[in-house]
Amino acid sequence: MQHAKPLPSYLVQRYQGWKATTHAESQNWFRRLGTEAQRPRAMVISCCDSRVHVTSLFGADQGEIFAHRNIANLVPPCEVDGGRHGTSAALEYGVTALKVSHLVVVGHSACGGIKGCHDMCAGHAPELEQETSFVGHWIDALRPAYDATSDIQDEEVRLREMEKRGVVTSLENLMSFEFVKSAVDAGDLTIHGLWYDISEGVLEEYSAEDDKFRAL
Repeated sequence: MQHAKPLPSYLVQRYQGWKATTHAESQNWFRRLGTEAQRPRAMVISCCDSRVHVTSLFGADQGEIFAHRNIANLVPPCEVDGGRHGTSAALEYGVTALKVSHLVVVGHSACGGIKGCHDMCAGHAPELEQETSFVGHWIDALRPAYDATSDIQDEEVRLREMEKRGVVTSLENLMSFEFVKSAVDAGDLTIHGLWYDISEGVLEEYSAEDDKFRAL
């Protein structure tokens, strides 16, 4: 592949440092990870945002969390149309093959995907409305979060609320997958919604009883 280039030197140096320290100090653990099947207890769906590092947030070691990341930590509604659905495939594998016990959707502050959805729905981002925009088509699934916050005039407040309502939208969409619903109904799976404030380090959990997020 003629377009593939050598890895940047700073990444090579960081890898070599990791190999000489973290890996060297725990070789038996890594050999075990490499030879035994993974058995994570939880699956986490979080944003691609480079500022959101869920394994660090929960202090998780390798092998503990089955992680899937996408734009705006979105779970789309179930669609069986023959398309390539990465998030849906990850869900199916996590729930039916790995049989995780917990499924967690983690939203976050200052989310670019949510801002894009807001601007697109408000008519301020025509480039996202083009048929050729992968991002626009993807975040259109968050339109219910935009509609649910239509009465909020302050844009900063509305965006933060959209980030949280986006998590709720994903939780609702999870239940459109029959294998998720069946596992939840059988008591084999619990679903959870979280919102992470990057600046303050605060993690809020969604309560379905009163439809609110509260700090942990």
